[in-house]
Amino acid sequence: MSGRKAASIELNEEERHGLERLVVRHNTRQQIAMRARIVLLAGKGKSEMESVRELKTSRNMVRLWRRRWLDLQPIKLVDLSVEERLEDLPRPGAPRRLTAEQICQIEEMACERPQQSGRPISQWTGREIADEIRKRGIVPNISRRHASRLLKKGACSHIASASG
Repeated sequence: MSGRKAASIELNEEERHGLERLVVRHNTRQQIAMRARIVLLAGKGKSEMESVRELKTSRNMVRLWRRRWLDLQPIKLVDLSVEERLEDLPRPGAPRRLTAEQICQIEEMACERPQQSGRPISQWTGREIADEIRKRGIVPNISRRHASRLLKKGACSHIASASG
């Protein structure tokens, strides 16, 4: 099966060293390590199919990360590190509506007992926490469903539910 030959990747010493460091570092996420291995094999002149067989991954993944590396390679390493080149790109979608500060305020509130806010209940519900979020002015509007999801996700949700 003949097709177009994949573009070759030439790595300079600094790039190669950075990629090798990511592969052997214990706290590197596995997906980043795999991407680094793909680029390293390309830098050694391995074909896409050789990389697929050696790494036991898909051809699409090998193609994607070889192409992504080539696209980002002209950017200086001081501007975009080796690891940053192997990160996922931002995904499309609506921007977050709540800031990190607002989420922290909501989680802090969820750690309080509802009685401290004058609520005659023993544990937070979606409706009660949404009302309290609006009352405190953390956000002008929030649905009880969204508030309930935040309550479930929050670090103190088990404390708020267990308080009584």
